[in-house]
Amino acid sequence: MPGAPELVRDLQSRGLLVRYATNNSTATRTAYVERLAGLGIEASVDELVTSTSASIAYLQAHLPRVHRVLAVGAPGMLDELRQAGFRATAAADAAPDRYDGGPLAEHYDAVIAGLDQEFDYHRLAAAASAIRDGARFIATNADLRYPTPHGFLPGAGAMVAAIQAAAGAEPPLVIGKPEPAMFLTALEETDVAAEEALVIGDNPDADMVAATRAGIRSVLVLTGVTDAGSAALLDGERRPDAIVAGPAELGRLLDAWLR
Repeated sequence: MPGAPELVRDLQSRGLLVRYATNNSTATRTAYVERLAGLGIEASVDELVTSTSASIAYLQAHLPRVHRVLAVGAPGMLDELRQAGFRATAAADAAPDRYDGGPLAEHYDAVIAGLDQEFDYHRLAAAASAIRDGARFIATNADLRYPTPHGFLPGAGAMVAAIQAAAGAEPPLVIGKPEPAMFLTALEETDVAAEEALVIGDNPDADMVAATRAGIRSVLVLTGVTDAGSAALLDGERRPDAIVAGPAELGRLLDAWLR
């Protein structure tokens, strides 16, 4: 968005900490640093929270016995899991090509599912089998679809729903937005209290709900995901503390709040 790099630099010049949170699990944090640089925004890996890195943080903090992981996701997710020390196997490699529904060759402590643009019957069967065998079911996020310049494509939530149905399983533990884990991870890593933070996002169903559940104030930016008419009707967890048209208006709002 025009003005976004300038706004980020202004926030940093004020001494404010800036973190970037994305539900997208397909790329590593290093790749996102490069992507932001291409947009004119300098960031470090430590300033990025993805649904994969938040899932890793959750596993390390709350499920320390999870070591062997079956991953339904892109190579970037698999790389992050392995770099964090997990014995991660891609779902495509977990079962024979002519899988007959029997037990997999390995027992897995958890199935972690994210966006997988190569998702197919083979991966679905392997993930469902691992869950039926006792693996903990974890979703990096539950976005059913995501926007592209040409329209919407299936998101991680579509794969998660298929796996749940095939496994006959209970709903998974969801780490990404609209659950608050990603924002809570950012607060913990920066030692910032929720009341001293602000979430800026464009998706009321993900960003605003997650902010509300984390106890953080929120600002909805009208980038096209939500227009002014539908934003005015938001209520409950989806209702932000403020609505702005873009970075320039957001800058003026922050000027007023920071006085």
